[in-house]
Amino acid sequence: MLLQQVKIENQTPQDVRIEDGKFTEIADHLTPKDNEEVIVGHEKLMLPPFVDPHVHLDSALTAGQPEWNEKGILFDGINIWSKRKETLTYQDVKKRAILALKMQASHGVQFVRSHVDVTDPSLKALKALIDVRESVKDWMNLQLVAFPQEGILSYPNGKELMEKAVELGVDVVGAIPHYEFNREYAVESLHVAFDLAKKNNLLFDAHTDEIDDPSSRSLETLATLAYESGLGEKVTASHTTAMGSYNDAYMYKLMRLLKMSNMNFVSNPLVNMYLGGRFDNYPKRRGLTRVSELNAEGINVAFGEDDLKDPWYPMGNGNMLDALYVGLHATQMMGHEQIMNSYKFVTTNGAKVMHIEDYGIAVGKPASFVLLNAHNFYDALNKHSDVLLSVHDGKTIGSTKPSETELYI
Repeated sequence: MLLQQVKIENQTPQDVRIEDGKFTEIADHLTPKDNEEVIVGHEKLMLPPFVDPHVHLDSALTAGQPEWNEKGILFDGINIWSKRKETLTYQDVKKRAILALKMQASHGVQFVRSHVDVTDPSLKALKALIDVRESVKDWMNLQLVAFPQEGILSYPNGKELMEKAVELGVDVVGAIPHYEFNREYAVESLHVAFDLAKKNNLLFDAHTDEIDDPSSRSLETLATLAYESGLGEKVTASHTTAMGSYNDAYMYKLMRLLKMSNMNFVSNPLVNMYLGGRFDNYPKRRGLTRVSELNAEGINVAFGEDDLKDPWYPMGNGNMLDALYVGLHATQMMGHEQIMNSYKFVTTNGAKVMHIEDYGIAVGKPASFVLLNAHNFYDALNKHSDVLLSVHDGKTIGSTKPSETELYI
């Protein structure tokens, strides 16, 4: 395959050759070979594939089952999910998860990290998603997180269920310290989960301080573990919305530790903007972590979609441009250069969170990319441009023909 005159990550037009599933040549001009498929790029934007480093496939597409979360409160969502969890079956989870992944793939997503609730004695959802991970591997790189939705120490046999989940074969160990019964359990749960990850050489990704409460400070414990263990880049703190409520004096001290830890962050603008500030009158908090400040300090931050039509979020269609669009508005990161480079929040930064090897558009790397119907990312984001072509390891997995609109005015 030869792509002629495409703009790689907003740069000047170049030709890109793909052979045997890899990028083999990138140059200003390449001569087509005999019988080579040629795609005229028309100076369209070529990016590495979109990455969603935080979603919940086990709960995807269950909104309204058994009831709607009318108040939009995080903990109400957990209670509703606990009821829905009682009716889970292997086929139910597998069918919904594959449908959700296909929705994401249609928007150019090729790498996904899904948290899977393991506070279920039968571990039905995890078993189903382990099989899903295998069945979609030709077109989607799927990581699974052992996620204790109702707590490790606050749920009966939570620690044993986490250990069993690791035995079954997860990629990442998770935690939810702010949902544990008390501060002591919160700290201990992080140590339990972290030790489990270290022992089994797994990545670590905890839902951390997803609450507006400024006294919720599990992040300092997690960052200390990441720093002292030397595993910083393998550690991710998801949500960290309480950071938006911390006072600046404490934040100044904490930022030093966060930089030393070398850990990653995932913010979920769509869901946290919706769930955040629910107990505020006015002023009403935005419910997000300090994305701009973390980014300015050189700390890796990625955006995730989090929920797809489930008890926590009634909408969602798998398009990472939605999460990015809302995220830039909410964080006020809307300078022209900020917008032009913002694709990294849903591509390279997410790939770093997931520890994806050989990611990106460069000679010798696997030929995975998306081609957008725009000439630069400013236009692509503003118009939510179609993914004209999605290629994974040299194989075309999706394409879109742009619609045409005619006005009679």
